[in-house]
Amino acid sequence: MTDGSSRTIAAVVFDLGGVLIDWDPRHLYRTLFDDEEAMEDFLATVTTSEWNRAQDAGRPWSEAVEELAARHPERRELIEAYWRRWPEMLGDAIAPTVRVLDELRSTKVGLYALSNWSAETFPVARPRYPFLEWFDGIVISGQERLIKPDPRIFRTLIDRYGLVPGETAFIDDQATNVEAAEAVGIVGIRFVDEAGLRQDLAALGLLDGAASGGSPAG
Repeated sequence: MTDGSSRTIAAVVFDLGGVLIDWDPRHLYRTLFDDEEAMEDFLATVTTSEWNRAQDAGRPWSEAVEELAARHPERRELIEAYWRRWPEMLGDAIAPTVRVLDELRSTKVGLYALSNWSAETFPVARPRYPFLEWFDGIVISGQERLIKPDPRIFRTLIDRYGLVPGETAFIDDQATNVEAAEAVGIVGIRFVDEAGLRQDLAALGLLDGAASGGSPAG
């Protein structure tokens, strides 16, 4: 977490899902289930977050679907939808955070993204969110076959773009990922909402703490 001490931040790294992009399997599965409780049970016990993380870590979707459908043959169609209809899980950009990103573009800091995301699905999402072109570099877990909070993916980011850990801030909605970034010397910011993010960035001397009324361009 930010500590308010005097330091120079030269780069800001954003997580994507949950910070800048509203990705949620429920956007799709609410169209496939009539019963919310049954949907939640399916997501918790069949297409689990652990199963999805394996794709974020590089497992091919074809292999993932076949492996899971073999264990739940009566759910094959619903399992296949996770991959076949994956774009329907994408929601809108999270506008307040995109606005913060846009404001950072007018500063001198470098802007990067580090996300747990499948190498097969990120190219589908990328054209949908124009602000992704604002980054100086993007590291995607599925392409690296490394996944947060593994410290090696943070070192990959640092080495690839020549970043100095103590001069780099990392924003993520998951505490474990923030802690992992801090463990390699990066300044961690736990994202909860726009107001808190602005306060943390203001404490680092990057932004005014007050919310902007402008609209994001993307």
